[in-house]
Amino acid sequence: MTTADHPYPFTALVGQDDLRLALLLNAVSARVGGVLVRGEKGTAKSTAVRALTALLPEADVVAGCRFSCDPAAPDPRCPDGPHAPAQAESRRPARMVELPVGASEDRLVGALDIERALAEGVKAFEPGLLAAAHRGILYVDEVNLLGDHLVDLLLDAAAMGVSSVEREGVSVRHAARFLLVGTMNPEEGELRPQLLDRFGLTVEVAASRETDERVEVVRRRMAYEDDPAAFAARFAGDEAALRGRIAEARALLPRVVLGDTALRQIAATCAAFEVDGMRADLVMARTATALAAWAGRESVLAEDVRQAALLALPHRGRRNPFDAPGLDEDKLDEVLDENAGPEEEPEGPGDGDGPDGPGGGGGVPPQGGGPEDRTDRGEDGGPSDAPGDAPTGPADAPDADAPAPSDASTPSDAEGKGRAGAAEQPAASASAPFRTKKLTVPGLGEGAAGRRSRARTAHGRTTGSYRPRGGALGSLHLAATVRAAAPYQKARGRTGAGLVVRRDDLRLASREGREGNLVLFVVDASGSMAARQRMGAVKGAVLSLLLDAYQRRDKVGLVTFRGREAGLALPPTSSVDTAAARLESLPTGGRTPLAAGLLKARDVLRIERLRDPARRALLVVVTDGRATGGPDPLPLARRAAGLLAADGTASVVVDCETGPVRLGLAADLAGRLGGSAVTLDELRADALAGLVKDVRGGQGSTTGRAA
Repeated sequence: MTTADHPYPFTALVGQDDLRLALLLNAVSARVGGVLVRGEKGTAKSTAVRALTALLPEADVVAGCRFSCDPAAPDPRCPDGPHAPAQAESRRPARMVELPVGASEDRLVGALDIERALAEGVKAFEPGLLAAAHRGILYVDEVNLLGDHLVDLLLDAAAMGVSSVEREGVSVRHAARFLLVGTMNPEEGELRPQLLDRFGLTVEVAASRETDERVEVVRRRMAYEDDPAAFAARFAGDEAALRGRIAEARALLPRVVLGDTALRQIAATCAAFEVDGMRADLVMARTATALAAWAGRESVLAEDVRQAALLALPHRGRRNPFDAPGLDEDKLDEVLDENAGPEEEPEGPGDGDGPDGPGGGGGVPPQGGGPEDRTDRGEDGGPSDAPGDAPTGPADAPDADAPAPSDASTPSDAEGKGRAGAAEQPAASASAPFRTKKLTVPGLGEGAAGRRSRARTAHGRTTGSYRPRGGALGSLHLAATVRAAAPYQKARGRTGAGLVVRRDDLRLASREGREGNLVLFVVDASGSMAARQRMGAVKGAVLSLLLDAYQRRDKVGLVTFRGREAGLALPPTSSVDTAAARLESLPTGGRTPLAAGLLKARDVLRIERLRDPARRALLVVVTDGRATGGPDPLPLARRAAGLLAADGTASVVVDCETGPVRLGLAADLAGRLGGSAVTLDELRADALAGLVKDVRGGQGSTTGRAA
């Protein structure tokens, strides 16, 4: 017996009240709009989502329909239709369809059945995952890592409730209404705002710090793995009771009244928190109604509105990618009090919720508390202070390039820790970010899909066709295949409608799109940068580039150098907001070991090439070009730049030098790196200066481009 035969029981989950409540509200009302589960790894996110499927009611479908049409209201556009009113019906369990992060576009939306098209000469549509998820759950694990091409298709389907396929002579539209559930680890990067808004609710989960609770989690999980059937039987009664309560809440839902006072509180709350559009108002209204039905009430109370706000608004309050999700609960209470009607009276125990609030009662283990259970939820959701992130405080202001003491510490000083006795100044605040010019890696890559540099990708515009060179076949170029096979049909004895196709005839589509790159920032944090009050502008420029990297789906890394050495402040990651947090707390001071920074960057890039050979790198050096650390600093820095150029690394130097007299060291460094140099002013997308600059690089004539 495998664990797949007996999913982990929903009632066996320990803790995670917010997560369980959000999932149950979607089980009560599919119109709530799904759930996004954010949290660290190993917190039972996927387990909870898969456990929900067993609680959902069975679905009545038209027998034989691949698109799960409802017999009571079949889709008139169903490719398997039209369905006769008396067509046979069948009942099946609720279905959860998982969308893999690496799925192809054809797998998601469906495509032409190539086998039947070639063999039988007919156009037949092969349904995708959106068709399978209709009237069920579409679950995306690690949804923040989903490719942009799949995100765009999900956005369209989630907004319209319809999937449209227009390709290879096939034109198909079918219903695709599903409950969208996603899980993600914020450390691996954030979601695009457009997709965030498609999730009705969001919850933050974290592992319990209570010893007894952790012990119970381990005990239950081990018991489940030892004997899944016996473990499931142990909770069968609780599961049946919870399933019954969901059915009761579904039946009560149409009778729940959303009064004018509650509706005014919802509208005032959304206005006060400045959420975009009207989707938040609708989601809050539907969530508050589902909360009332779950509590067994026929009217929505203020506490339902408050709970709905805490679930529906945190992810909609982000104004930019570097804002931490969360909600100011004091402000929320103030808005609700200001808009409470005179008839609103607080309910005492026993007035509908029972002692456990909306999540308890009825003999079922609590599945989520009322508002009082959320006071310690930790809604700020910001990144925790990692060791070495906080500056050590201001120091006496010595000369900017004063020599550092000989008792140098570890490279972590470049990550935010001050070196004992080193000249260090407090971290400067970044200036306001701006839209930057697009920096690209020249040439044609083959990395992961993104939005920065040109690349051969599995998705994008078709630029031609090619003959496969063995191995698995990719996306077939149908027209080119037909053209290759057509001249030989008579010789091959074709008699029927289909083509006689051999492997030599097959042609694959060659597509060109955009890839995401590794953007490695090398930031000068020495005293020369702070002495001229430039660090705020420099941080603002890097923050702007980080925002650009977020939008273009890049990985980023951060190397800083000051004093005597360089350090890796942030290893390459998809979490751009983590890089922004590290940058914000970066202190400055000491000499300028430029060579150490460049050599550290070279070492980081070498390791990343081994890990991900297909992902090309873009080195962004932010400096004024001075080199004062170590013996013979400037020649050593020039030799380090030559090594990076010989590696073929695409580079851009952001020249931070200011003042009437300029030494031009940053431009010289860019030339030795084989890249281009841009000033802080030229980095702005709306700047008149700074046209396209190409400088020949090393291997394969690689160039850095600022466009």
